[in-house]
Amino acid sequence: MALTIESGPLAGGRMDIQTTGKILAIVGAIVPVIGGLLWLAGGSPWLQNLLSSGTIRLEGGGMTCLIPIVASILISVIGTIVLNIIIRLINK
Repeated sequence: MALTIESGPLAGGRMDIQTTGKILAIVGAIVPVIGGLLWLAGGSPWLQNLLSSGTIRLEGGGMTCLIPIVASILISVIGTIVLNIIIRLINK
């Protein structure tokens, strides 16, 4: 079963150059803002505690493996929200 798009900027499986430009401009504006917020929040003790408390740490044999569960969930939720906003702006 194939997914086909009948109308809109992705009709026929192709994106026009204007839509591509809009996507790049929006992503280019959002990424530095998110980076700046993370940079400023990096010094915050409550954020560091939240992220480190939700990390699984496996140690043994001279090796350490960190699995950041809470950070992965936060990135997923934030990414979903940002992508939904971008898609809604493009479809206006």
